[in-house]
Amino acid sequence: MILAIDIGNTSIVIGCIRNEEILFVEHLSTDVTKTVLEYAISFKNVLEMYQMNPKEIEGSIISSVVPPVTNSVREAARKITNQEVMVVGPGIKTGLNILMDNPAQLGSDLAVNAVAGIAEYKVPLIIFDLGTATTISVVDNKKNYIGTIILPGIQVSVDSLIKRTSQLPSISLEAPKKLIGTNSIDCMKSGVIYGNAACMDGMVQRIRQELGEEATVIATGGLAKSIVPHCKERIIFDDALLLKGLLQIYKKNRNSR
Repeated sequence: MILAIDIGNTSIVIGCIRNEEILFVEHLSTDVTKTVLEYAISFKNVLEMYQMNPKEIEGSIISSVVPPVTNSVREAARKITNQEVMVVGPGIKTGLNILMDNPAQLGSDLAVNAVAGIAEYKVPLIIFDLGTATTISVVDNKKNYIGTIILPGIQVSVDSLIKRTSQLPSISLEAPKKLIGTNSIDCMKSGVIYGNAACMDGMVQRIRQELGEEATVIATGGLAKSIVPHCKERIIFDDALLLKGLLQIYKKNRNSR
């Protein structure tokens, strides 16, 4: 059994994987002020909640886009498992061929998503990750990572809208009863939910046109489940995509380490 952790700007995704089975997926808040011990206690509590014995964990792997938190989480994972912890980055084999101007600029989370997508789905791939930012990764029919599109994240956009307008309230991210709103809250919900769904549909069409062929479309990330049901394009929701990618990378590097 391995412990897989993805550190995002807003949340940390944690899960345990035995063989190819993901036993659970949980989310914790990313907090740069937390100590190693505080993270260790949080991880231990999650494991206990799912009745997982840390002694059964043979190793851990982390991907991170928040460098100030990476070392704390790595040491916390080592503290509770007494095992080596891999961190996706220089020296770690992913098997991914990145055809970008500067491959080193590609976020580890996007690389991990692509590795999982290639292992599990038919290429070409269009991968949406709806988190603090909305990212769109594109893999061609030869399994090359050819580029990324980055948009402001949904919650970031909502927070900015509320902050910069004096009369608009905070809202929950759920669809209104109809598209055309008749009150402030429903108007905002419609724009957020249906507007982002339409954006995803439109980007799929434009990317497909540039590729010149059909593509498998996948969505992951904390906000994907709120948007994907309202898209008109066929989009596969895979909440565990990152953990699957971490498993693939762990297996590629286990013997060499």
